[in-house]
Amino acid sequence: MALGKMVLGGCVGVIALLAFSMSAEAKRARCFTTDDGYFSCYYRAIASDGSFRISAPGYPTYVLEIDGPGFAYGYVNFGRRNVSLPGQFVRSRDDGACWNNPQTNTKLCAW
Repeated sequence: MALGKMVLGGCVGVIALLAFSMSAEAKRARCFTTDDGYFSCYYRAIASDGSFRISAPGYPTYVLEIDGPGFAYGYVNFGRRNVSLPGQFVRSRDDGACWNNPQTNTKLCAW
């Protein structure tokens, strides 16, 4: 009986791990940045607060970390290290998939 409970507990743990890893996988998306225009990309949620990363071959990787509801700070990675983007990003009222930076007049979207 104890062995059966251990096996069942192990199976539940494996299922939970698989479910978590599948939710953390990058998903195909369509992206837009002011600098790069429209391009096919991969979107990955990196925290439960809505922070995310977009990446694509031949393009820099962008990360937006949520600072509070509707506000985020951004980073860009050109291959070696993250570089902080100036200013604060604000979630677009017109399209919730987009974030605008009024200080730099830039936009980042992932659909």
